[in-house]
Amino acid sequence: MLYSFLKVLALILFKILFRFQAKGVQNLPKTGGFILASNHASYLDPIAVGVACRRKLNYMAKEELFRTRFSSWFFSAINVFPVKRDSADLSAIKEAMRRVSAGGALVLFPEGSRRLDSGSSQPYGGVGFLSSKLNVPVIPAFVKGTEKALPPGAKFIRLTKVSVHFGKQISIERRMPYQDIARHIMDSIRHLSC
Repeated sequence: MLYSFLKVLALILFKILFRFQAKGVQNLPKTGGFILASNHASYLDPIAVGVACRRKLNYMAKEELFRTRFSSWFFSAINVFPVKRDSADLSAIKEAMRRVSAGGALVLFPEGSRRLDSGSSQPYGGVGFLSSKLNVPVIPAFVKGTEKALPPGAKFIRLTKVSVHFGKQISIERRMPYQDIARHIMDSIRHLSC
């Protein structure tokens, strides 16, 4: 209920403030589990992807966001679950696999934290691992404009155009090393920026 209400509110705000557009929505699976892999340049990216996708999405977020009782309740209510960064968090991996196996959509940011220069960073192998093990569609997404609307360190939102472009399903070679799969996914995301 909270997820749906906040999504409608966010869509209205994004349309007014950022002239928001979503492209390639026909590439998103209508049913079944899938992974949505996106670039990450701003705190606005998870919201932009959520607004652009018709289906409810599941997100991993750093465990520091779950420290208080209220924040833990709030994020859990909008399909966010905690992950320990810079470690192999088996409980988060199992939770991600459980949600996708149950038919849910999982958003992953292969670069981990926010990066303005998506071309220079190495993606984490976790997205390769999950893509290989789950054997579900992997859809690349490129969010554009959020790096100007709310860049890292900014205190105020700037009014600028924001869009999300969903690409076609990525073919995953299951026997590839996880890091190579992650790089392949990241290359597909970067290709959407052209």
